[in-house]
Amino acid sequence: MPSLEILTYPDARLRDLADPVTDFSDPSLQTFIDDLLEGMRSGPGSMGLAAPQVGRSIQIIAIDCGLMKKPPPEHHGLIVACNPEILTWSGMEIAREGCLSIPDYTGNVVRATEISVQYQDRHGEEQTLILHGFEARVWQHEVDHLEGRLFIDRIVSRRSDLFKRKVYQPRQR
Repeated sequence: MPSLEILTYPDARLRDLADPVTDFSDPSLQTFIDDLLEGMRSGPGSMGLAAPQVGRSIQIIAIDCGLMKKPPPEHHGLIVACNPEILTWSGMEIAREGCLSIPDYTGNVVRATEISVQYQDRHGEEQTLILHGFEARVWQHEVDHLEGRLFIDRIVSRRSDLFKRKVYQPRQR
């Protein structure tokens, strides 16, 4: 059972701008990251989670497209990113997104299909990656959380691009 509670819309804390991570030597940071990973892995259909979604306004995201029932052929597995930045992006695609913080809806969102990113890993080491397709979409979705944005802010029309979500069953362990 995850020790972190997922905040849900319209909780105002989901709109806060997250602060950068500065002290990577703090043992409580590593404990929090472990808890964030547990929360991500236990969420139904979840492939990503951002610290603001659990009430911590710091710039940390975790993604793992390998958690999908049918993972994309090209992905980097588990990524924990502190202070993530999108450096470049190209291509655009509309696709359906969901969010643990908006559990009852999904929506059509336009995102870049390829991005280059820079971040610090959980130990503060600088990293860069190029992400494609669904993995790039998940990254962009989670970075939005650090900026106080939700996928519903990116849909064009709530009438035609927002959909009631089917009921998910919790992941079996």
